[in-house]
Amino acid sequence: MNEKIKIIYLATPDIAIKSFQFFIESNDYDVCALITQPQRGQTRGKTKEHNIVKFARENNIKIFEPEKISKDRDLIDILKSMDSDFFVTFAFGQILSQEVIDIPKFATINLHASLLPKLRGANPIAQSIIEGHKYTGITTMKTVLELDAGDICLQEKIEIPENMNVVELMEKISDISPKLLDETLKGLYEGTLKTIPQNNADATFTKKLKKEEKIINWDSDNYVLHNKIRGMYLINTNHTTYNNKIVQIIKTIPCSANEGKNGEIINIEKTGITVKCKNGGLKIVKVKPEGKGEMDAFSWANGARIKIGDMFI
Repeated sequence: MNEKIKIIYLATPDIAIKSFQFFIESNDYDVCALITQPQRGQTRGKTKEHNIVKFARENNIKIFEPEKISKDRDLIDILKSMDSDFFVTFAFGQILSQEVIDIPKFATINLHASLLPKLRGANPIAQSIIEGHKYTGITTMKTVLELDAGDICLQEKIEIPENMNVVELMEKISDISPKLLDETLKGLYEGTLKTIPQNNADATFTKKLKKEEKIINWDSDNYVLHNKIRGMYLINTNHTTYNNKIVQIIKTIPCSANEGKNGEIINIEKTGITVKCKNGGLKIVKVKPEGKGEMDAFSWANGARIKIGDMFI
């Protein structure tokens, strides 16, 4: 390419860092600025800083942290003056106005972590696992005002193995996203990529996880529980109660079981403790007991003197 493609990158969580790094290190791109959510929370009296902000600072990239980009008149004027070719959004976390969407010369491009029009919304990665999907993917699309409804640029399918958790899927998405974004921007810039409208009739939507969904209901199907536990791993970790103490369930394996009450511990062995639930059993492999660190379930069972026949609530 004779000229560098000028982009402004809009992102907040760690999943977007590898793509950000790709653009910074590539000779084909000029990263004009990073726009991210304001940093919140306190760590030892200091405001907690996003990792992507640290990375931007280390690479001398301009950083903007607007409360609401669409209402920040001064920032909008600055962005217009940068004369960018593309805005690239990746889990940014703010809704853009039409004025902001229209600033770059070519388009505002969003990377969404599903195969659109499936799983539109803010929680597609966890939801794909919770719903037991065998595969998901990533989609680059042109941003429009309607949520995740813009024309599709490119897509890539990703398999979800039965025991993959949400953090592992995030890492996979983070790894493969730079290539799809690169192909998308270059294709649009050179005029070789034709976008495809979404079929709104096929659209599905994610939902915000509620606090009560973290509580394990042992009357549920064993695969339903297994998918919830791996889909909410380390983010909204599922938990049960034993002896009036909360036990977070970290890793499980569905298995067969015919006898026992739902919630009853029916087997204890080195590979884990099996709990009866609807349509089978669920072997708990790793736990995080209240006030303790993560450990294998067998060690916890020994320490807590758990017996076959004991019940989880």
